Amino acid sequence: MPPVLRNLALSSVLIAVPVAGFVLVERFVLPPAAIQAAASLGDLSAYAAIVTDTQSIAATGDLVAAEKRITDLETLWDDNAATLRAADPAAWGAVDAAADAAFTALRAATPDAQTVTTALAALQATLAAPVPAAADQPIQLVAGIAVTDGTGRALPCEQLIGQLKDRLAGKTAPAAVADLQAKALERCNADDDARANAFSAQALAQVKE
Repeated sequence: MPPVLRNLALSSVLIAVPVAGFVLVERFVLPPAAIQAAASLGDLSAYAAIVTDTQSIAATGDLVAAEKRITDLETLWDDNAATLRAADPAAWGAVDAAADAAFTALRAATPDAQTVTTALAALQATLAAPVPAAADQPIQLVAGIAVTDGTGRALPCEQLIGQLKDRLAGKTAPAAVADLQAKALERCNADDDARANAFSAQALAQVKE
């Protein structure tokens, strides 16, 4: 084979191999549901970049600095939560759960380096291929008010707190309601959506329309 043709053929092979490899990984390593979920949430590279930074910082042993960096992810994720959740509630829930695990690991009273490493790796993997939580779960009610969605994930605590705030607009909250509202805010700030929603739902049930 003439050198020019040989070089051309070699170039074609070098280009084709990575492309074929990517297709094979996408088709055979990632489940179709994960590929679809990742696509439905759109470009998550900004979140993944923050996790990569956090992993690099954690690897140095400075878990305080790592916690500060992961807070950037929490802010960005919360800012876009409504849009992402509407795009694919199940995939959103999978990433949200992985993110919560990472936040919890880094914010422990005495963070464990291995737990942090594992949680961050799991979050990074979930961002790359969100695996939806089980769908069509019974919606849970507290005092007759829904506190979870159809995937079994707790509703964003800000949602019920907002409903309570709107319902109390222009009204003086009874002591019991005010106490429940304060507890809901405290739990929401601690990323404990489930308990925050329970307090909000109880308060909402006590406030007349």
